[in-house]
Amino acid sequence: MSRLAAPAVVTVVGAGTMGTGIAQVAALAGHPVLLLDAAPERARAGVAAVRRSLDRLVERGRLGVADARAAHGRVRAVDSLAAVGDSALVVEAVAESLDAKRTLFAALEDVVAPDTVLATNTSSLSVTDIAAGLHRPGRCAGLHFFNPAPVMRLVEVVAGDRTDPAVTAEIADLVTAWGKTPVHVRTSPGFIVNRVARPFYGEAMRLLEHGVDPATVDAVLRECGGFPLGPLELTDLIGQDVNLATTRSVWEQTGRDPRFEPAPVQVELVASGHLGRKTGRGFYEGSGSSEGAGPSARASTARRGPTRPAAAEAPSSVAPSRVRVRGDWGPWAPLWDRVRTAGVVVEEGPTSGAPVAELDGGLLVPTRGRTATDCAESDGDPVVVLDLAGDAATTRRWAVAACDGCPPAALDRAVGLLQATGAAVTVLPDVPGLLVARTVALLVDEACDVVGRGVASASDVDTAMRLGAGYPRGPLEWGERIGPHRVAALLDALAPTNARYRVSPTLRAAVRDGRSLREL
Repeated sequence: MSRLAAPAVVTVVGAGTMGTGIAQVAALAGHPVLLLDAAPERARAGVAAVRRSLDRLVERGRLGVADARAAHGRVRAVDSLAAVGDSALVVEAVAESLDAKRTLFAALEDVVAPDTVLATNTSSLSVTDIAAGLHRPGRCAGLHFFNPAPVMRLVEVVAGDRTDPAVTAEIADLVTAWGKTPVHVRTSPGFIVNRVARPFYGEAMRLLEHGVDPATVDAVLRECGGFPLGPLELTDLIGQDVNLATTRSVWEQTGRDPRFEPAPVQVELVASGHLGRKTGRGFYEGSGSSEGAGPSARASTARRGPTRPAAAEAPSSVAPSRVRVRGDWGPWAPLWDRVRTAGVVVEEGPTSGAPVAELDGGLLVPTRGRTATDCAESDGDPVVVLDLAGDAATTRRWAVAACDGCPPAALDRAVGLLQATGAAVTVLPDVPGLLVARTVALLVDEACDVVGRGVASASDVDTAMRLGAGYPRGPLEWGERIGPHRVAALLDALAPTNARYRVSPTLRAAVRDGRSLREL
């Protein structure tokens, strides 16, 4: 049996939301839990908070009375480091400060056993740097829970440069026994989730610069992209300051890589004190808070919050009676089955070459990273460009953009065709890559880069983004469904507009060698 298995003593240092959540998880798993905080009254309040949370689970029928009472008795507050000497595992959940974490671990080394595991719940700091001052840095690892810890299944198990592999294996087994899903990560800026997720927020914020309102941006990514929440409503729930701090941390640690540069609109929000729900104003007007919450808790909070403003939606148009389709439509292909079901005649042309749908007086084409205006200049016809959908067979919203000078009738025919599928249609400004396509392409590319740098395996990256960020599928699986060559080509088309769209060497090599992204 592992030395960390219950009933080994677990100490949690830091009695905030994360610390009390971790304490609850450990207590329910059968561990005696010591809760320590620099302010003793906070530790006592934290124990009370754990017990209230357990009681709520009983009231909701999710936990038996006997199990709750047993867990109640396992958690107690202590008021000094001297009281935690018998701990097999210490998890720190103190302020996100390198100095604070180093100071704490140095003091712990004086009181705990030589084989006690020291784990940090940091979300962005280097585990190597945190362990640098320890006499035994091999016993220090990252144990990054997601908020709320009792609910969120994912835990990033992070190895520093000197972490003993046996330690990460042992704590991964431990969190599995706690009912969590561990993923193994080598310490790096943002680990997996907080690094790969950056484009989800950044691309949405940059579309605001083109005059699109927040509700429309969120609706497109939620209803067309398939994400559980839109990025702007999500940052309001997390806290604009918290989200910006994570972005800045990753940006600084990567040498100010343009892929992670903070969006000016978010910088301005934070400078103005508009931090989201907790201040009553962010991208939206509203009240309440779910700072740091995971996707399931965030979605619940969003449902309880203010009514979402209406997204921009094209007026109802009449679908054309027929459409001629040619080329390889790839992930967009299910559109045509839906159109046929609606009674539109779909004439199929050659399946090779660039995908095009010929409507009376214009063309509908899936985005390849060029503007509709650029496409019209090369094709010689009015062009409407179609954004990527998370699942073209079921999407509840389509997004399009029309070329400059597009006749209203040509746009109406394209809109009517898409509305025939039973979905809403949003007309976006004519920006290259539109919104879902360029966001997903960047997520896929960043996931490839994380794997290529040896930060995590392909399967762990996909697992982390599904469980930690709530994505409908892992980005590498998504990239396979779209086609790695399409992802790279779209980014290549976007690259002249901004350096953040460069293709990672790992994605480039996968396309060249015909390798599956899920087997990188």
